[in-house]
Amino acid sequence: MTTAHTLAAGATAEAATAAATRERGATVWLTGLPSAGKTTLARAVAERLAATGRRAEVLDGDEIRRFLSQELGFTRADRHTNVTRIGFVAQTLASHGVLVLAPVIAPYAASRAAVRERHAAHGTQYLEVHVATPVEVCSVRDVKGLYARQAAGELTGLTGVDDPYEAPEQPDLRIDSQEQTVQESAASVYALLSERGLA
Repeated sequence: MTTAHTLAAGATAEAATAAATRERGATVWLTGLPSAGKTTLARAVAERLAATGRRAEVLDGDEIRRFLSQELGFTRADRHTNVTRIGFVAQTLASHGVLVLAPVIAPYAASRAAVRERHAAHGTQYLEVHVATPVEVCSVRDVKGLYARQAAGELTGLTGVDDPYEAPEQPDLRIDSQEQTVQESAASVYALLSERGLA
């Protein structure tokens, strides 16, 4: 085989590998407290993926609440139902080659485990990213005014304050968003995806 043929074969193999990577779906679940920066990070990662031609979709927890889970409250059972619904949608999309970014609090370990198990049962990759911003930082950011409302007695059941948040013990990646820029955090997530052959 000539050098030209060897180079052409190598280029073809690289193109096939790149195409296969683009077709491999997975779910990246970004869990953390309210105002931790999950959605901002997810959108930054999605933009970076889109720039490479990767099919990516952000499943924002607030949007899912508004459009798919309007009837649910914030009891433990309702929160579990909401998380497993999002997990179902994420796994379905991922099984069709979409890289799903799910910035969802998902405060209970059992709920996240149920989502992981669903993905495993269907042979779909699932990665857990803990956006581990401390509650003190989140309460200062207070993007939606939830911490202020809780402090004023207008809101109860706020995750991490008067409702438990069970932090992941062994996430695939832990992000300390208060110590780095959004782009630095996005680069860390992108590096994880590349390591797993997903980017």
